[in-house]
Amino acid sequence: MAARPELQAPPEIFYNESEARKYTSSSRIIDIQAKLTERALELLALPEDSIPKLLLDIGCGSGLSGETLSENGHQWIGLDISQAMLNVALEREVEGDLLLGDMGQGLGLRPGIVDGAISISAVQWLCNADKSSHEPRLRLKVFFSSLYRCLARGARAVLQVYPKNLDQRQLILSFAMRAGFAGGVVVDYPHSTKMRKEYLVLTCGPPSLSAAVPRGKGEDGESCSDDESSGDEDTQVCISDRHRPKKKQKGNKKVKGREWILKKKEQMRRKGNVVPPDTKYTGRKRKSRF
Repeated sequence: MAARPELQAPPEIFYNESEARKYTSSSRIIDIQAKLTERALELLALPEDSIPKLLLDIGCGSGLSGETLSENGHQWIGLDISQAMLNVALEREVEGDLLLGDMGQGLGLRPGIVDGAISISAVQWLCNADKSSHEPRLRLKVFFSSLYRCLARGARAVLQVYPKNLDQRQLILSFAMRAGFAGGVVVDYPHSTKMRKEYLVLTCGPPSLSAAVPRGKGEDGESCSDDESSGDEDTQVCISDRHRPKKKQKGNKKVKGREWILKKKEQMRRKGNVVPPDTKYTGRKRKSRF
């Protein structure tokens, strides 16, 4: 079994000139990209008013998914970290506007400018530390915060991902929810090893009926029933779940010792904050006088 691309090299190195041309010339990959993009558009649930929308394609590569957006009558902006991929997209004269950038450093777009966003097989790259300066939690936090800002209120983002495991999927979803999104995970063909596809369907803004997560597809191409979906595929979080007032804790306050401080520091690290390293002086009680 071939190793996952994100485990072999950083994306700007893995997708070099030869790999970019090989990727774009593969009829199999072109077909897969078109089907995934069509499904992402379906999950975006754009209004059927025949008015072209401005969409953001995150990790656009050589513009294969952008072509499907153009065929559906939409305008789009593509962002990718690989210069070689974007060079191929320019040679192919795709209709979208192309940006060279690292999504882990933010998208750099004006607030509320796009009507929807898609990403095909890209966001899981943020879970890897390709450089000594990379902290996956911080990069996920920056990415989802900037994505939330650039989306119009009520707009959706559909991110097709290949998480390495359940923990990685939960990590990505948790940072999306912390940024303010409502939504969850849609799994197509949950019982098929080859056809299984996962989509993060996120809605920007307060919870509403439009924020309900669609059902995934089953083996027959129709929506799955509740019985067909397994427990780990029912991941759905709503903004209102995080805004419930916390109950007041009764009882005497415990002394905040070393264990309490280490626990709090670990919680801050999980949130993506920069925390000083633990040392033998952490939580050490000071003398009454120096």
